[in-house]
Amino acid sequence: MSRSAFITGGTRGIGFGIAIELAKAGFNLAINGLRDEVQVKSALLELRKYGVEVAYFKGDVSKKADRMQMVEAIINRFGKINILINNAGIAPLERKDILDATEESFENVLDVNLQGPYFLTQLVAKNMIDQKNLFHDEFFCIINISSVSATTASVNRGEYCISKAGIAMATKLWAARLGEFDIPVYEIQPGIIRTDMTIDVQEKYDYLFRNGLAIQSRWGTPEDVGKVAVVMASENMPYSTGQVVSVDGGMSVLRL
Repeated sequence: MSRSAFITGGTRGIGFGIAIELAKAGFNLAINGLRDEVQVKSALLELRKYGVEVAYFKGDVSKKADRMQMVEAIINRFGKINILINNAGIAPLERKDILDATEESFENVLDVNLQGPYFLTQLVAKNMIDQKNLFHDEFFCIINISSVSATTASVNRGEYCISKAGIAMATKLWAARLGEFDIPVYEIQPGIIRTDMTIDVQEKYDYLFRNGLAIQSRWGTPEDVGKVAVVMASENMPYSTGQVVSVDGGMSVLRL
């Protein structure tokens, strides 16, 4: 039985890395992004090379109307959403010390990174429950992509850290709420991953890696995150709802 995965922010960075690995594993893909489909054509063609069905759904996860429209369209296309991967996220437009950060930036980041996925999960979870009541043996799960910033303070991007800490709590909340329906909820906390979001700080992190930032002294890749997502989405962690997997090269391991 084919399974479908809905990946927000799935045309670039970590989201695209997850999409590649899920495509390799045979998942049909509903890919979301903000750009017009013609602008993401190359990414969609790359995913289709793996012989799976791939459809693109343009929409802003921070907007209620867009969330509702996308979920309806995906269900019409694939019949169901087996896997929801809340990946879409933004960094502050400017990294500012929390003494100088603006309310506008705070609201913008939390709208996209926290409020959007929280209510998208609510919407998709209701459909998953309906499907589960019809098809008891069908597997559904939700995977939240947070960050080491959920637990590591960066005072020049406080709004980002708070949004990811909120996602970490949302994982626990949804795991607790959906347990009765046997719908597990997981979280992946990526460390320093080489994407277009981190390109502006490459020199900084190159230096930190050389000086012991992580046990594995290299940048992480989107594929590193994707491989963990496949384990979760493939029903290989059936008794581990609410669990968090760090994909950070050991960065979060305390050392003496």
